[in-house]
Amino acid sequence: MFATLRRCAQVVSTASKPTTNPFLARATTSSKTSRRKTPLTRVSVDGLFQTYKPVTPGLRHLKRPLNPHLYAGRPVRLLTYPLRKTGGRNNTGRITVRHRGGGHRQRIRIVDWKREEGGIWDVVRIEYDPGRSAHLALIKRRPTQGVADLSTPAGSEQPQAGPGWAYILATEGMRAGDSVQSFRSGIPPDLVPGLNLSAPGTKSKSQSNSSDDEDADTSSSLALGIFRALTLKSGNVLPLALIPPGTVVHNLTLTATGPARLVRSAGTSALVVAHETADQFPSPDPTLYTQVRLASGEIRRILQTAFATIGTVSNPLWKNRSLGKAGRSRWLGWRPAVRGVAMNAKDHPHGGGRGKGKSNKHPVSIWGWGTKGTRTRKPGPKGPKNSNKLVIKERPRGVDRRKI
Repeated sequence: MFATLRRCAQVVSTASKPTTNPFLARATTSSKTSRRKTPLTRVSVDGLFQTYKPVTPGLRHLKRPLNPHLYAGRPVRLLTYPLRKTGGRNNTGRITVRHRGGGHRQRIRIVDWKREEGGIWDVVRIEYDPGRSAHLALIKRRPTQGVADLSTPAGSEQPQAGPGWAYILATEGMRAGDSVQSFRSGIPPDLVPGLNLSAPGTKSKSQSNSSDDEDADTSSSLALGIFRALTLKSGNVLPLALIPPGTVVHNLTLTATGPARLVRSAGTSALVVAHETADQFPSPDPTLYTQVRLASGEIRRILQTAFATIGTVSNPLWKNRSLGKAGRSRWLGWRPAVRGVAMNAKDHPHGGGRGKGKSNKHPVSIWGWGTKGTRTRKPGPKGPKNSNKLVIKERPRGVDRRKI
């Protein structure tokens, strides 16, 4: 009874404290709770993972990346919608995706994969997303001078879903208080005085070697350097034509108006290798591409009018985590996977037989196509004619992969 009265008094005292911004006040309270150390938690030797005292078999091998900067509260509800579970079944009730079923209830975060809104956006917090391996960043558009901020009405504790708030894929090192910007709608004309992005680094045939031309080239090069210093920041969106070779990018689009399709997993990144120029093609108006090396090692041509985000995707230690027990995998919505040799002959090509005999057959999948080294996809130069002209160099396989 006394414990109940004491708990009620604590709730009343906490509720009576004034908060200037309840939306951000809950983030501070929950972050303090997440940093509270319990007797069962430990820190790995390298200081990158959180381990646990093995009081149960499920905690013995559990290993999680340390992310103290994550927001411990719930997401913005108006930027989410509920995930309807299907168990891997299609509209006829047949299983088309194996090993799926169950799992905790989830809400899908609406991520802005296009980022067409310009201006400066402030990072409010970094959040966990159960639907992906990377983290998300909640951003808010900074109001311009003379324009009131109508995204959060007066007296509202939660932000309103609209152009003023959005979720984006967080980059490595992004924290609350940072600012990002998208140049997908165009480069502001007053960003850098004297900037000429029509043909950077090229000279016309009518140019002479006079001092005026040299001064003009120097000023244009200086303006281009200032432009890159202002725009080449982690989290900014730029067209591939304006990103210099050697820059690490992610969230690559395949068209000028489409959403991000490539390099979106945790810890992944792509590298801009080279840009094609109009001098390399005889046609007067060629379609120019940029050569990009993807995370798999494949070098691919992507339109220069496409867009990419500067930086590496967040949560690079996700691949080194250990769930610790099968039940934690079931919470994530994964059902058990059974080996083919343990099945009956009608259920898998490896099934049946006596004991562990496999009749000296090459390993195949449940659908019969070869696996474990058998080539089933032939894109690029080694594939059929005109199969994929955009692939310059395929990803390394076999011995080439082991050399990396």
